[in-house]
Amino acid sequence: MTDRHSSASPTVVRLVEYTKTELTEILNDSTDPFGVADAGLTWLPKKDHFGIRQKDRLVAHAGLLQLPISIDGVATQVVGVGGVAVAPDLRGHGLARSVVSAALDHARTMGPQHGLLFCRPPLVQLYQRLGWRTLEQDVHVEQPEGPVIMPLRTMWTPLRDGANWPAGEVRLLSLPM
Repeated sequence: MTDRHSSASPTVVRLVEYTKTELTEILNDSTDPFGVADAGLTWLPKKDHFGIRQKDRLVAHAGLLQLPISIDGVATQVVGVGGVAVAPDLRGHGLARSVVSAALDHARTMGPQHGLLFCRPPLVQLYQRLGWRTLEQDVHVEQPEGPVIMPLRTMWTPLRDGANWPAGEVRLLSLPM
């Protein structure tokens, strides 16, 4: 009998830094590594970074940033998840699940009740398999020229037992993460 969690589970580490160099190590050199350049958005860098290394190579990443949000006019905070990346040659091996799960474990210690992310439509099913839920309404986000409606799909996950997403207009009171 083998233990599924032994060597099969990759070890996720907290990264001291995450720069263009580390991103390039995972996704190679690309002008649009996340496929969102056509959305025309300005993004915030993440504050906390989690990664998976295999044979001295960074192969996966997820970042976190606590952000102000208004839901139905009530100011609160969310933990934004972003910069999720898995090396193309290693996709389909559970690395996204591992690195996002580790990031969410940390997010649960930060205080907010909800995690939030933005993704391209082809990635919605991946995040649904990881327990994320689609937010069906428009979400306004700040941009240098003023608020815009987020053109990507918005998804959320509870960070506390029993945390449900409240009804009402959603405004991210900062640049997106």
